[in-house]
Amino acid sequence: MNQVEGVILDWAGTAVDFGCFAPVNVFLDIFREAGIEVTMQEARAPMGMLKIDHIRSMLSMPRVGALWEGKYGRAFTEQDVENLYAEFEPALMASLSEYTDPIPQVIETVQVLRSQGLKIGSTTGYTQSMMDVVIPNAAGKGYQPDYVITPDGTHSLGRPYPYMIYHNMEALKLSAAWKVVKVGDTISDIQEGVNAGVWSVGVIIGSSEMGLSQEEFNALSDVEKETVISATQTSFIQNGADFTIQSMSELPQLIGRINVLISQGIRPYAR
Repeated sequence: MNQVEGVILDWAGTAVDFGCFAPVNVFLDIFREAGIEVTMQEARAPMGMLKIDHIRSMLSMPRVGALWEGKYGRAFTEQDVENLYAEFEPALMASLSEYTDPIPQVIETVQVLRSQGLKIGSTTGYTQSMMDVVIPNAAGKGYQPDYVITPDGTHSLGRPYPYMIYHNMEALKLSAAWKVVKVGDTISDIQEGVNAGVWSVGVIIGSSEMGLSQEEFNALSDVEKETVISATQTSFIQNGADFTIQSMSELPQLIGRINVLISQGIRPYAR
């Protein structure tokens, strides 16, 4: 049938870890220990990428690169990337289990989608060893997709490459890219979906792109909430998202809208 067959969800910032704080705090720490003070915005900008690629992307930013040259008298090298990653991985692993709580409405939404016959896949910027911590902890709290793959399974070709999505499609027997919806909370998630030719959806509240903890978001006034929601939505759309949703509870209704578009012959790459 010409309708959505499967949904592929990102993990941190989309399904678990409201605000995607597990990795961002470690990025800030490892750069600080190297004598470089990066901003929260700089630490978050490449979020969703394979973590060693994330570090390389941060060092490639003009301001961060200039700080590195000022500190060390030379441009960063690949060895510097590897050294920083060697600090990053054990630090993240030490705290990762604390950041596996499902984001509100995720478990209920997945139940609705499954009741409609949809498969639930997933992609991530975490490595397999990181996911070996996240998967059982999240499962113990009620969240478990039908399929998980990391960049380890695609020869370290993580986002924005589309290959993790293609592995999901194969494993879940999804028949066409335009029958697949990818949901994520970062620009690299959106780009991954666009490059795969699937419907690409940005989820706003709880996202790394928004960058607020649940407590920080709840403390905002209604006007402030509208402002940060609008800014996050604009960022997703400008980077190629077909749609945005404020929270996961809106996803079943959006899939209904996408099914109407599919029935009209509209495809994600034609929008």
